[in-house]
Amino acid sequence: MSGERRAELAANLEVVRERIARACDAAGRDPADLTLIAVTKFFPASDVDLLADLGITAIGENRDQEVSAKLLEVRDRDRLDVHFIGQVQSKKAGSVVGYADVVQSVDRPKLVTALDRAAGTAGKVTDVLVQVNLDEASGRGGVAPSGAQGLSDLVAATDHLRLRGVMAVAPLGVDPAPAFARLQELARAIREEHAGAGWVSAGMSGDLEAAVAHGATHLRVGSAILGTRQSHR
Repeated sequence: MSGERRAELAANLEVVRERIARACDAAGRDPADLTLIAVTKFFPASDVDLLADLGITAIGENRDQEVSAKLLEVRDRDRLDVHFIGQVQSKKAGSVVGYADVVQSVDRPKLVTALDRAAGTAGKVTDVLVQVNLDEASGRGGVAPSGAQGLSDLVAATDHLRLRGVMAVAPLGVDPAPAFARLQELARAIREEHAGAGWVSAGMSGDLEAAVAHGATHLRVGSAILGTRQSHR
């Protein structure tokens, strides 16, 4: 079964990488400048191991309890960067900081304080992205665009967090290009104030081309690589 699963993942990865290459060609960009994050939530550690063998260097997870247990089963944790992409409860900050190399979903001052304290206790500096809500009526996580600069300034002023840029999810059911263009403008403004904040995490399985066209540096791709949300053991 593992051989069949490896072949399935390899074929899916090839398709996704070809899509990225075509999108970069259309945008005049170098695919080497983009990081592909395989979103492995709901999938087992065995899939994570296979993806790492196939060249994936970063995974995305969004459930603290799930990823905490999963990483104990991953064969070689050190070869992967773990990006936490889900909403973080302040009381879970210590747990998330313990395993996450990057927290992409920083969206409120209270969480900044909690993560900074947790990283300090752990004796580390944690990379973070400010999550921007591009669909303010949806109830999704993320700071309003008007508050992104201020929250970025707050992160940059901490001792144990490193501001790396912004993250967003495009609104559902509409052309994602205008939303990603808006995120690109916000990212540019934040980068002018904070030189190290050059990451733009945007684009998923259905809209990665639009994200590449509007400056995304990190793509979070789940179903196009791993298939439907079911366990493969």
